[in-house]
Amino acid sequence: MTTASPPPPDADARPLDRPPAAEGADSPARPARTRHARVTSRGQTAPVNGADFLTSALPDPVPPEGDAAGPWRFFNRELSWLAFNWRVLEEARNPRVPLLERLRFLSISATNLDEFYTVRVAGLRELARAGNTTPAVDGLSPAEQLVLINDNARSLMVEQQSVWTALRTEMAEAGLHLLTRADLAPDDRTHLREHFLSMVFPVLSPLAIDPAHPFPFIPNTGFCLALQLEEVATGRPLDALLPVPQQVDRFIALPGGDGARFLPLEELLLAHLDALFPGYTMRGHCAFRVLRDSDLELEEEAEDLVREFEVALKRRRRGEVVRLKISADAPEGLKALVMEELEVTPDEVIDIEGLIGMADLKELVLDSRRDLLWPSFTPRVPERVQDFDGDMFASIRQKDMLLHHPYETFDMVVRFLDQAARDPDVLAIKQTLYRTSRDSPIVAALCEAAENGKSVTALVELKARFDEAANIRQSRRLERSGAHVVYGFLNYKTHAKISAVVRREGGKLVTYTHFGTGNYHPITARIYTDLSLFTCDAALGRDATRVFNYLSGYARPELLENLAIAPLDLKSRLIELIEAEAEHARAGRPAQIWAKMNALIEPDVIDALYAASQAGVKIDLVIRGICGLRPGVTGLSENIRVKSIVGRFLEHSRIVCYGNGHGLPSEGARVFISSADWMDRNLNRRVETLVEIMNATVKAQIVSQIMAANLADVAQSWVLGPDGSFARRLPEEGGSEAFNCHRFFMENPSLSGRGKAGAADVPRLAHDRD
Repeated sequence: MTTASPPPPDADARPLDRPPAAEGADSPARPARTRHARVTSRGQTAPVNGADFLTSALPDPVPPEGDAAGPWRFFNRELSWLAFNWRVLEEARNPRVPLLERLRFLSISATNLDEFYTVRVAGLRELARAGNTTPAVDGLSPAEQLVLINDNARSLMVEQQSVWTALRTEMAEAGLHLLTRADLAPDDRTHLREHFLSMVFPVLSPLAIDPAHPFPFIPNTGFCLALQLEEVATGRPLDALLPVPQQVDRFIALPGGDGARFLPLEELLLAHLDALFPGYTMRGHCAFRVLRDSDLELEEEAEDLVREFEVALKRRRRGEVVRLKISADAPEGLKALVMEELEVTPDEVIDIEGLIGMADLKELVLDSRRDLLWPSFTPRVPERVQDFDGDMFASIRQKDMLLHHPYETFDMVVRFLDQAARDPDVLAIKQTLYRTSRDSPIVAALCEAAENGKSVTALVELKARFDEAANIRQSRRLERSGAHVVYGFLNYKTHAKISAVVRREGGKLVTYTHFGTGNYHPITARIYTDLSLFTCDAALGRDATRVFNYLSGYARPELLENLAIAPLDLKSRLIELIEAEAEHARAGRPAQIWAKMNALIEPDVIDALYAASQAGVKIDLVIRGICGLRPGVTGLSENIRVKSIVGRFLEHSRIVCYGNGHGLPSEGARVFISSADWMDRNLNRRVETLVEIMNATVKAQIVSQIMAANLADVAQSWVLGPDGSFARRLPEEGGSEAFNCHRFFMENPSLSGRGKAGAADVPRLAHDRD
């Protein structure tokens, strides 16, 4: 069994690969005495529930830590996020994952941590510096959280270096070599000299540091070499900086040799300092990388939202430094100079023994080494679409259709809009855009539709973090084509995923609607698991139109027939449905809830789940990332289980199923898909959708296939314990393969969209109680 957590803060001196002394075998598992997720070292044996939630019994609950209304009942949001990133990092150690995919997981864990610092840590830091001592729902103040985050994240960064060392050894065995300048042969040096002068030298800006040359601005994620130089002729010392350009690949491929060979860019620069500082010799050097506060602050009374975002993006680039990574062997004088000029405190400095800037390792995930990557996978085209020769409208007219991405191709979403753009019977298209690709085929289709004279309304969310600049560009492109572009609310992000096409058919207007759980982004749709519901149901069409009117004209809908939206009634609807399930339990009827999402942290929803558990409702949750709910505690949550699935694809769909007095699965269940995670921001400060599934086939697909497979997964599942630790059991070498839901979805067709092919060959993992 593997646990994906660092050592506790009081065990920093213990090596990560050495487990602590085991507790007595007879001592009961109890929640930790802290108000945050307990962390345990790799290899430690911790209690773990059966990962197959579909067939295994509930584990024995543990005693409560205190009063049921106390803050201990919540796990800390930030530490729960860090626990997720530990699980991502653990995939880089998983021997069942191909080598270069493990390298990708390591890179992702580094990128994730960078973003966490620039947004979440930066926000807590600002609160702490302002003297804010208000505790979070788990009882921790901003300053207390920062201390725990610092201990946890430092352990995580040490473990990242350990993982990188192991991967680098395996890569060398597979013919992938990362060299230093000391490893270079004469022919290599000749080649690199030419490469340096032609491809790197023109973009470099070596910078002396003295009274005439003040310390330059280093942007967010800026990577630099700090140098101690000495003039050969006079012995005069000189401090200098050499920013490592982000416009040039971090790893330079070398020709010839055995296998693929690469040299880090910083090594190339250090090998050619004579061309940058002629007449000087190097006496000492170090590398460092900065992260800056990247949260945006907007003026509430901004007259032009696009212009305000452009100004805010420039401010972001110059935010305060929140983390400085620097070489552990940096000369003291250089380190002191960098710290002083960047105005960082010692607790914001991370000494790194190893590679700085691990996010760049994604460059070494080589398409040419297919033997070290996941086997290729081609998403399916729904049989019903093929039956109608690719006609999306005819396919949807026959019956509602649910696509499960990436197993079924996102190209169908693009085709839906492409067809609408060219169809003379289509009168209008309305579309939300939260994140999309640079050369987005979605935006291209909307532009073509507008240029063809159709009424096109696009809601572009400028506040999509780190995609603000891209969305500004897309909005201007749409406006130039003649589309009507709106930006929604200043105080709310529009996170809903809706596309509505109005078509003239037989003397009446029919609205074809797409509701999604993920972004209209064809690139991320290849690796994110999401759902796309296509329907021409009249009530859902009217609901979609009312939502767009709300977004474009602030006209709050008086009636929604089959939809709930945040921030108006989505949260209250969820809680009402949870409470209704509790009533079924109290009345002696079967009572169950299955739910799947990325994050669960909203305290009112968590308390509603606790109350339902206490009433006897059996609750199984698949939460990929942050989870503030503490499962398996007597008198609080003994009927709740939580697992996290981390594997080949990024779990992203949001689903909730209520037994409705029938248990699960059942034809009488109520089933919903949503764009919203159960977080305060999603339920109270964003525009989100919750769509009830009425079509029996689609409902069966969600409950008996998608949710059942997620609940049955063992191979990629981490089970959350009452103490906050996550644990996974990997099959023994030579043993049978554990059930893997991603493999199941890749190998088996979906119930919905089968057309003439029928559903006889479609497996169901769970069968209706009816």
